[in-house]
Amino acid sequence: MKKEKYTVEYSLNKISPASLWTYIGTANGLSEWFAHPIVTDGKHFTFYWNDTPQEAMQIALRTGTYIRFKWCDEEPDSKTYFEFRIHVTELTGDVGLEITDFAFPDEKEESIDLWNKQVETLRRQIGA
Repeated sequence: MKKEKYTVEYSLNKISPASLWTYIGTANGLSEWFAHPIVTDGKHFTFYWNDTPQEAMQIALRTGTYIRFKWCDEEPDSKTYFEFRIHVTELTGDVGLEITDFAFPDEKEESIDLWNKQVETLRRQIGA
């Protein structure tokens, strides 16, 4: 069975894109809502959940816009990744966070639920 790509979007209108970037584009910001602690050595990140580490490599970055990671335990030729991307609607100025990830079809709903919980923590951190 192959993992499938999916994207979830969250409206975070009460925050500026620059402030949101500090929460998704830095280890300190990510440790506020995503995993704690986060240890980084350049582009190599170790995320901890309940003292359990998981390693990822930062594989793409456009400061202020998006950051993309690939889990180190994925197959080297796998096209999977997870990405945080900031969207600003030109007409309204609304700020959104788009998360792209991959999951097996039978785990997709569980994965989305996990992102929903993570982003709820982010909302509390930013006061949205």
